[in-house]
Amino acid sequence: MIYSENNPGENQTISDVFILVGFSNLKNLQIILFLVLLVTYLVALIGNLLVILLIKLNPSLHTPMYFFLVNLSFLEICYTSSVLPQLLIHLLVEQKTITIAGCAAQMYIITIMGLTESSILAVMAYDRYVAICHPLHYKTIMSGRACAQLAGASWIIGISVEVAQTTWIFSLPFCGSNRIQHFFCDIPPVLKMACMDTSKNKIMVLIVSVLFIMGPFLLITVSYICIISTILKLPSVERRPKTFSTCSSHLMVVTLFYGTALFTYLRPKSISTPESDQMISLVITVVAPVLNPIIYTLRNKEVKGAFRKTVKSIFSHNWRKQRMKNRVS
Repeated sequence: MIYSENNPGENQTISDVFILVGFSNLKNLQIILFLVLLVTYLVALIGNLLVILLIKLNPSLHTPMYFFLVNLSFLEICYTSSVLPQLLIHLLVEQKTITIAGCAAQMYIITIMGLTESSILAVMAYDRYVAICHPLHYKTIMSGRACAQLAGASWIIGISVEVAQTTWIFSLPFCGSNRIQHFFCDIPPVLKMACMDTSKNKIMVLIVSVLFIMGPFLLITVSYICIISTILKLPSVERRPKTFSTCSSHLMVVTLFYGTALFTYLRPKSISTPESDQMISLVITVVAPVLNPIIYTLRNKEVKGAFRKTVKSIFSHNWRKQRMKNRVS
């Protein structure tokens, strides 16, 4: 698509850039927001990388649940890295521009990661269902091949659906002002830039949300109904909390993911403003990637044990290496 030069306020096609005006009204507070988001981004990045490394380095964590957790952590890294680095730069400069190609690339990554994460969370719920409701057949059902197929299907669904949807959105002509009332290229504000009827696109967004976001949520709900029913049937009351504790971390992550998503997209439009939408989107962008590693480390004895073992191994290796150097010298 070729875009002519834009004159704000006139009905002309937009040039090759958008302007992301999110948080421009903060002015002097932008530097404070920059510092807070920089620290938050580093914590999210290090936390999720640490989870991936711990699982890769510890054979005791080479189980289906942690295989899917690696996928989840990778998704969080990609999602956060597609938004926050650019936002950090924009908080320091006057010209908060993004090319249309860059805007499309950002939307591809954000939407693919979001849709894939909902599928991965459903797969993780299914893993817990099999582990608790069918423990004798767990290794057979959740084999390495089955786990790879489930994760692969989640990625294929996310990529194929969102590549098609985002490509359709950016095939629309954009005209009028090139100022996007957001800090990243999300679907609703970009659709507002189109100078033709977008009702079909909005219907498609709704269909995708129902099928591929609420669909997995329904599967998660059914899985946990079966899990709770099985736990309540356990003859030993003492075993019930211990059995359910294996699901607590996943349940907290699911609540965080769907709670923020439902609050964002199901709020009445009467109480929705561009400023509130931006703040909620910012919370979603930074909170989940920061909290997920914390939830899966602080609340999980296996991961905490693997962390202590890895740290001890590193210090022990360095200590032996230092002793060898001292003997040689």
